[in-house]
Amino acid sequence: KDATRVAAGLKAAIHNPHVSEEAKERAADKLEHMTGSGGGHIEAGHETNRVLGGYKATLTNEHTSPEAKAHAREILEANGYTFERGEGVTESEHETRVLAGYKAALNNPRVSAEAKAHAKEFLAARDAL
Repeated sequence: KDATRVAAGLKAAIHNPHVSEEAKERAADKLEHMTGSGGGHIEAGHETNRVLGGYKATLTNEHTSPEAKAHAREILEANGYTFERGEGVTESEHETRVLAGYKAALNNPRVSAEAKAHAKEFLAARDAL
């Protein structure tokens, strides 16, 4: 079994409101045994960016629960991500950076067609194409 997928399933069980407390405790014990800690740090490896990207996507997905969003934020923070803007960064500057990121995605050969379509929609909605 893929240890990353097993750990993801255990984490999902821990944060699922429909799972019993007993099952959550068992999942937490198994996860701690697998990782050696409950810190939430993801080991660097081939899929690290994709995993962390998934957690970032969870934060803005309207279909995820508040518990899942809290868990995603916790994992991202444990891996060095911050959510506050840097000192002196204005709302306008932040918006410019966001738009620049979407524009860059349109020209990046490693970005999927679906992601490029999403970037185009985002930019079109803001008259930034």
